[in-house]
Amino acid sequence: MDNPAPGSLGELAALIRAFAKERDWDQFHTPKNLAMGVAIEAAELMEEFHWLTPEQSDRIPPQTLEAVRHEMADVLVYLVLLADKLGVDLVAAAAEKIALNARKYPADTVRGKATKYDKY
Repeated sequence: MDNPAPGSLGELAALIRAFAKERDWDQFHTPKNLAMGVAIEAAELMEEFHWLTPEQSDRIPPQTLEAVRHEMADVLVYLVLLADKLGVDLVAAAAEKIALNARKYPADTVRGKATKYDKY
């Protein structure tokens, strides 16, 4: 598919839906399978950083960066498919979650700390 990059998550969802439809894959895209796909692809993303020092992970070589980009894309594709299947607006859900986290993690209390909200 030589389509230009979509400009929104909705456009991306439509592109992914069309890709899956051409291959008759929607039958496999149950919420369970899609959620598992997110986790599996996230593990593959983590694998690219396994055994690297924090400093090495800050300056990965171009070949590794390409692999990381592809794994990130796989995670996003599964997540967008799952959201599409469940009717979830990911942008709205993310904004809602940021607002919830702002209450859990007040900036003046947690600034510079990496501890969970129930540990500070």
